[in-house]
Amino acid sequence: MSLPPLVEPADELTIDEVRRYSRHLIIPDVGMAGQKRLKNAKVLCVGAGGLGSPSLMYLAAAGVGTLGIVEFDVVDESNLQRQIIHGQSDIGRSKAESARDSVLEINPHVQVNLHTERLDSSNVMELFSQYDLIVDGTDNFATRYLVNDACVLLDKPYVWGSIYRFDGQASVFWAAEGPCYRCLYPEPPPPGMVPSCAEGGVLGVLCASIGSIQVNEAIKLITGIGETLLGRLMIYDALEMTYRQVRIRKDPNCAVCGDTPTVTELIDYEAFCGTISEEAAEAAKDSTITVLQLKDMLAAREAGEDDFLLIDVREPNEFEIVSIDGAVLIPKGEFLDGSALEKLPTDKRIVLHCKVGGRSAEALAVVKGAGYADAVHVGGGILQWIAQVEPDKPSY
Repeated sequence: MSLPPLVEPADELTIDEVRRYSRHLIIPDVGMAGQKRLKNAKVLCVGAGGLGSPSLMYLAAAGVGTLGIVEFDVVDESNLQRQIIHGQSDIGRSKAESARDSVLEINPHVQVNLHTERLDSSNVMELFSQYDLIVDGTDNFATRYLVNDACVLLDKPYVWGSIYRFDGQASVFWAAEGPCYRCLYPEPPPPGMVPSCAEGGVLGVLCASIGSIQVNEAIKLITGIGETLLGRLMIYDALEMTYRQVRIRKDPNCAVCGDTPTVTELIDYEAFCGTISEEAAEAAKDSTITVLQLKDMLAAREAGEDDFLLIDVREPNEFEIVSIDGAVLIPKGEFLDGSALEKLPTDKRIVLHCKVGGRSAEALAVVKGAGYADAVHVGGGILQWIAQVEPDKPSY
């Protein structure tokens, strides 16, 4: 959908800026007026991770005058495979500060505002009100619904992207002109149904593909050129190298932007999306052990004083990366479809673990439902085991 320019042009470009942006200025559709609009624009990027990295770098290179960065996390070594705004020397640093330094190295003419607090219902409205549009680089449903609802309530355009393994999606949501995110996804998927990138992985270069599309949409919105993705969902398959589009219509029954909205203020988005299902939470209550307890149990089993079956419910490729000695692999999916139950002994206690505890809690609900009342799972999963018991093992 073609839209009028979002931002008024700045008064002028300096001589240095004319030199820097000359390849934009000689494009008739952009020209001096378009570049002045970019200079006057204020764009907030939520996250400085996989999608935030290329988004921030190209927004800065394009000459967006003010960039806000919302990020509370620190750089981890596992980030560097895809979060190209950070480097080896940034490990352990604030992602926001690392991203700021990279942005200013790309373009010192950019004003960078850091927001190092966790984005939530208490601060999102005040924060978003300072910017013209929002570019979303988050990787969880709770924050996506929070960002969407705040943008609807504030009448801000929302440039959205999503990545998983080899697949990417992108769109523009703006309730004043078309559909919002809830028009496409009225409700989040059931907890545990859609793996995160931390669980399922993501091809590093996919971040650049989707992040650059997000920046392209932001530039079109700011300058008023071209046809935006508003009303269209772009779906990218990196393995097949295909792009396809799906039309999105504004839902008159949408809970937040429909004719009679039921969401008229921000809600508890963690509760709305859930981290694990109610069944899993109930199963894990009073049936969660620590990694140190597991360590003692394994020592007792080795001494012949205890007997139980330790089951790793992660995926086979994760098991190849690192595992706890003595664990057997039965992926979570086999619990959900019931096929794992025939593999379980009836004369041993069942102990489950995964990467951080969410998947094992879901499997625990199935196991308890099958009559294994004394089954437990390991809180914190193998990452906590590595942190507290075997720090020499690789983390991921």
